[in-house]
Amino acid sequence: MPSDTEKTVQVCNCLALRQAARHVTQFYDQCLAPTGLRTTQFSILAKLKWLGPMTINALARELVMDRTTLGRTMLPLERDGLIRIEDGKLDRRSKELHLTKAGADRLRAAGKLWREAQTQFETSFGGARAAKLRDELSALVISELGTALDRAKSNSQSARAAP
Repeated sequence: MPSDTEKTVQVCNCLALRQAARHVTQFYDQCLAPTGLRTTQFSILAKLKWLGPMTINALARELVMDRTTLGRTMLPLERDGLIRIEDGKLDRRSKELHLTKAGADRLRAAGKLWREAQTQFETSFGGARAAKLRDELSALVISELGTALDRAKSNSQSARAAP
């Protein structure tokens, strides 16, 4: 008979999502490998191409990513000349990210491989299932979990501050 801990692991939403995310990320990373980009880097370049220059904080929010993690992920992109980091136009203390011509060229090359990965994924998983999965994951991202997380952080900080 499974223990309570084993049952918990079997029904853990976070674990299931993280396992699926790692599995899919490994697949896309392998498909994009000839371009020298990882999936997260491809996403950064694609967002900058689609949305235009933006601050690091704005891009982190857009990608639902921690700012410091995004900063580490951007370093090779900047080093390779795929993005340019400038002082913000409105606030010189903020940093604004720009897609360079080299970045746009690399994104274009990676886009072909990404489309092939998308096709393989949808062939394997099913196009309708993939569309439904994207819809469900988008709904999850905009759900009230973020509000709950903010409340939990606030409660945790209040508890530490209490005498």
